[in-house]
Amino acid sequence: MSEHGSYGQFCPVAMASEIFCSRWTPLILREMLCGTTRFNDLRRGVPRMSPSLLSKRLGEMRDAGIVKEVPVKKGFEYRLTAAGEDLRPIVMALGFWGQRWVESKLSLKNLDPSLLMWDMRRHIDPTPLPKKRSTILFHFPDVDKARQSYWLVIKPDGEVDLCNADPGFEVDLYVTGALRSMTAVWMGVTTVSREMESEELDVQGDQAIASAMQQWLGLSPFAKEKSRLVA
Repeated sequence: MSEHGSYGQFCPVAMASEIFCSRWTPLILREMLCGTTRFNDLRRGVPRMSPSLLSKRLGEMRDAGIVKEVPVKKGFEYRLTAAGEDLRPIVMALGFWGQRWVESKLSLKNLDPSLLMWDMRRHIDPTPLPKKRSTILFHFPDVDKARQSYWLVIKPDGEVDLCNADPGFEVDLYVTGALRSMTAVWMGVTTVSREMESEELDVQGDQAIASAMQQWLGLSPFAKEKSRLVA
């Protein structure tokens, strides 16, 4: 139900809005539609949401019939029901609308390196990478020290780990630059090559991995819309 109670209307738009339009609910759905099922992983996708509020929202979504709790070996996971999965085109349409009509300069003010790297992690395309473990270090010198460095470890089977501390592997590629620059690339506002040419991004290391960065980076699911508009 909406944070402000029922709209008191029989209209399907009103009834659906009571579920979908509660604060944070669309972002939780975004995370789950991207495959996130664990509570702690959901928290990483909505880092400014308190654990208690996340738990409350998940309970509301369960009661509304769009999320279910599935027992697993260690606790349980949250998964979308058929009704929840049916919200996919709505969430995607909302994202495409935002990418097309919300000014990029405004969205680029909401910079968060942890969220950027978490989003990048799940959209990495390992196909262009060598068939071995690849470790890529992203360094953002313009943010506070505790949030400057992140390691992406791509395993031969395609699984991708995100580390906030040095995992101890030899680094294959170093990517250094402003958080705003990397976020703009991820959003499809610009490209890796443009940012490198303007010296906003510095990419050093394995040349095969470096040259394929635009491909393996994957980009935001909504980046194609922005790329089409700025092409």
